[in-house]
Order: sequence, then C-alpha cells, then structure tokens
Amino acid sequence: MRLFARDRALASAFGPVDVARWEQYDLDDTLPFQAMWYTVPPGGSPPQDCHPEVELSIVISGTATVEANGKITDVPAGSAFLLDSREAHIVHNKSYDVPLMVFSAYWMPR
Repeated sequence: MRLFARDRALASAFGPVDVARWEQYDLDDTLPFQAMWYTVPPGGSPPQDCHPEVELSIVISGTATVEANGKITDVPAGSAFLLDSREAHIVHNKSYDVPLMVFSAYWMPR
C-alpha cells in the first residue's frame, strides 16, 4: 500500500489556487490516469481551464461552484463532477470562509 497525503504533497500556485499534482510521486505508468489535489481559497476562482483530458473531480471539503457549458452548478462535499475533453470550465469557491478542496483524476479519452 502507498499513502498519498495531501498535507505532505508539494504544491504550486495556479492563479490563486494551490495545486499538488501526483507526478511528484514517480508513479510513471503505474496508474491509467494522472491525478491532483487542488485548493481554492475562500472567494477564489482560478483562470478558465480547458484541456484534452477527461477529468473526474471529487469535492473533499467546501462547495464547488462549477461553470461549464454556460451553466453554473453547485457541487457539495462528497459529490463529484465529470468534465469532458476540451470542456472549458472554472471552479469557483463562493464561500467567504471555507477553503474548497478537490481531488481530480484525469486521462486522455479513448
């Protein structure tokens, strides 16, 4: 068993968002996907993102307000959202006091 602890992961900033990518764990091709944790501070929003990978995101704490395809959807802790390949999106944290933490796994579509 391997333990991947978010509080011990090396992170970098993407706008106001703290991102910890799993590439740091030297997994090479062990997993069929890449993964990351990210934290959006209260009242924060990263820049719009759009990438070729499909992305499955699980909200760990807080509530994500996801803007995609002209729709805005609130996703509470314990729920997940799936973004298609090349689906432009922004994940907002509308809370004034609670950080938003999300785990995402992403992979190239078939």
